Amino acid sequence: MDKLKLKILDYYIIRKFLGTFFFSIMLIVTIAVIFDISEKIDDFLEKGAPLNAIIFDYYLNFIPYFASLFSPLFIFISVIYFTSKMASDTEIIAILSSGVSFLRLMYPYFIGALLLTVFFFVLNDAIIPHANLVRYEFEDQYLKKKKVTSRANVHKQVEPGLFVYMQSFNSDNNVGRNFTLERIEDGRLVSKLSADVVRWDSIRQIWTVSNYRVRNIDGLREQIYTGRRLDTTLNMDPAEFRRRDDFEQTMGVLELNRYINHLQMQGADNINYYRNALHKRVATPFSAFILTLIGVTLSSRKVRGGIGLHIAIGIVLSFSYILFLQFSSQFAAKGTLSPLVAAWIPNVLFFSIGIYLYYKAPK
Repeated sequence: MDKLKLKILDYYIIRKFLGTFFFSIMLIVTIAVIFDISEKIDDFLEKGAPLNAIIFDYYLNFIPYFASLFSPLFIFISVIYFTSKMASDTEIIAILSSGVSFLRLMYPYFIGALLLTVFFFVLNDAIIPHANLVRYEFEDQYLKKKKVTSRANVHKQVEPGLFVYMQSFNSDNNVGRNFTLERIEDGRLVSKLSADVVRWDSIRQIWTVSNYRVRNIDGLREQIYTGRRLDTTLNMDPAEFRRRDDFEQTMGVLELNRYINHLQMQGADNINYYRNALHKRVATPFSAFILTLIGVTLSSRKVRGGIGLHIAIGIVLSFSYILFLQFSSQFAAKGTLSPLVAAWIPNVLFFSIGIYLYYKAPK
């Protein structure tokens, strides 16, 4: 246990690690904000966006998202930068020559990686979802073109065997036209409700259909009846038609898990996309350990190319990790790969690379 007590050298490495990381991420975020302002300044002026909304609603909520998005890259670059500098200044050789094992040398690195893992997990679960919600509202109001409030040819399964079709749905007044509700059992149509209009009653929290016609089919027997108005409960929220494609980024882990259960109850066919997003919330922060392992083993050797060569290799490996993560997510969304496997396979692959580099590193 005494070997695991933090010493002066450990504090030195942790301070270097975290200091380099936060300095580099603040630098790239500042550059990104400057470029974003130059790109969107005309939209801000044209739409009359207030200065306090630009600063507090947009950019203050843009920064955490951008920092989290590129955190694996800058964790890796930070480790490689200051470790390469230590190796170039022969500090690594001096540390190993003093009797400190290479595994013990990595201990403060993993302490720093643990702190960053916890930090980004909390950031992704508790802060960024709310920040994205505020930022999306700002974008809808001041940056995007006129918001599309009408959807055509809506097909939706609201629960297993129950399908909804609407020729159009307007989310401004929550009214759908040419509504059809079909129940299918064992591949056969057993009932069909057709209506000219379906409307969401926000007071009573129910759907109301007007000028409806119902067909109940039992083998060769068929019953038909009509009416002017009918109230019905459907497992369908009108807010679903107003959501952005990336709205899962506005939900924390527990909220996203509840939404997945809701989709599962509906029998939705795009559930793998959200399952993968949920698993990535857990898997991505753990990349800090893996990329730290690779970074230390790669840059602890003093080479002729120096820091520049190490950083170049680090950038290539970091972008490879991010690209592989996105690539596997596409397979999960299409259903050809398990969402759990898709989220963790980049970590497993790059952890294997890290173990290989560890055994090849100078001890």
